[in-house]
Amino acid sequence: MILVLKHGTPPGRVEAICAEIKEKYGVQPWPSAGSAETLVGLVGDTSRVPISTVEMMDGVARVIRVQEPYKHANRAFHPGDTRVNAGGVEIGGPRIVVCAGPCSVESEAQILGVAADVKAAGAAMLRGGAFKPRTSPYAFQGLKAEGLLYLKNARRQTGLPVVSEITNPAQVELFNDYVDVFQIGARNMQNFELLKQVGQCRKPVLLKRGFANSLEELLMSAEHVMSGGNPNVILCERGIRTFETATRNTLDISAIPVLKAKSHLPVVADPSHAGGSAWLVEPLSKAAIAAGADGLLIEVHDDPKNALSDGKQSLSPAEFADLMQKLAPVAKAVGREM
Repeated sequence: MILVLKHGTPPGRVEAICAEIKEKYGVQPWPSAGSAETLVGLVGDTSRVPISTVEMMDGVARVIRVQEPYKHANRAFHPGDTRVNAGGVEIGGPRIVVCAGPCSVESEAQILGVAADVKAAGAAMLRGGAFKPRTSPYAFQGLKAEGLLYLKNARRQTGLPVVSEITNPAQVELFNDYVDVFQIGARNMQNFELLKQVGQCRKPVLLKRGFANSLEELLMSAEHVMSGGNPNVILCERGIRTFETATRNTLDISAIPVLKAKSHLPVVADPSHAGGSAWLVEPLSKAAIAAGADGLLIEVHDDPKNALSDGKQSLSPAEFADLMQKLAPVAKAVGREM
């Protein structure tokens, strides 16, 4: 349920309305002041809130019922676009933010070298996996805490904010000291205990869509994070599983404009995991930018042929630099910048 307040309602009256609603009906008000009007979203059991009575309150223009089960993530609650500050980098503004780095951190020299290369090419953030959930139990599982330390050193040397995947609620305290953005991978999109834990933090959360999940399920997972008090969620389309076998996954380009219509949260795309092949990263990146993506996650490895994970879909530093040059005109064509 949303209360649309009358134009010019003073902040003191907004606070009074929120306090009265909370006390009388036991729901949580979330005010959002826009340039034209102020909205108050009501979260909780709104079935007990009498619309006709509330509409008679001083300062209330009208009441709107929201049918979707996600509230905090709903654009109806927050008409303006949310911009998330990730270690000093704004995601959701005019700039297309590119986060680049290897699938797995393999050594300190490797991550320091790749970090320097992607920064020189124009990347705004560094990605790298320290804890790696793999389909095979025999595959490389990551350097774990040692990998996080190497990422922190790379951030210190380059100034690039770090994104890394967290896989367990017990890791939150550890990750909090080493990364700027918690990444929730596709396999953990509905790990609700993990979502609740990162919801208790204020550090940004990059939430990847599961390979067999609907957009509403993705937004409900975002709701789990936001209901804990953390509004800093970035949605990521990374490809879904379909009948097609020509690519690793199928990048759902339509998900980008649909998510931006349904939600105020920034949306990024992961063309590397979607296509599964390095040569597909360029066309999928261009398509994602044209569809309205606020950023890209791109895998870059100093020696893709000998990578311990996902080498097939990784670009070399030289290929990444070339890609960044090719993406700039696409961004400009849709009124964005790199």
